[in-house]
Amino acid sequence: MSAVRTEALVGAAVLVAAASFLVYATQFTERDGGGDSYDLTASFRSVEGVSVGTDVRLAGVKIGTVTDITLDPARFRALTEFSVAGDIELPDDSAVVISSEGLLGGNFVEILPGGSPFNFEAGDEIEDTQSSVSLVSLLLKFVSGGDE
Repeated sequence: MSAVRTEALVGAAVLVAAASFLVYATQFTERDGGGDSYDLTASFRSVEGVSVGTDVRLAGVKIGTVTDITLDPARFRALTEFSVAGDIELPDDSAVVISSEGLLGGNFVEILPGGSPFNFEAGDEIEDTQSSVSLVSLLLKFVSGGDE
């Protein structure tokens, strides 16, 4: 009987631990508004290091997620669609930049807010963009001594 009780207690502890992980995951992974959001688009020369699911941040805080990346064959640019939490109102002169978390970190999409009194609406395109900077190309320029 003792072995059965031990197994039952261990099983109950495992279920409690799994439930606590589930609660933690639902509370801390949906930090971008949990569904009340709107979509914006931006066009980049290069989206190196960015993929669907990449964080969209404002002042270092996650406010959205990249939802789609396609190629515009007419302009040879990457069209990026991302969601932004519905309670975040972005001025319509804001810029969007692909930033890096550091030398070994990943990239994320950063929004640099402007000062306009007018805000973006759902489906608008942010035209002021800056693509990711390739560390390899910077190192090659440095090593070759090129000013190009």
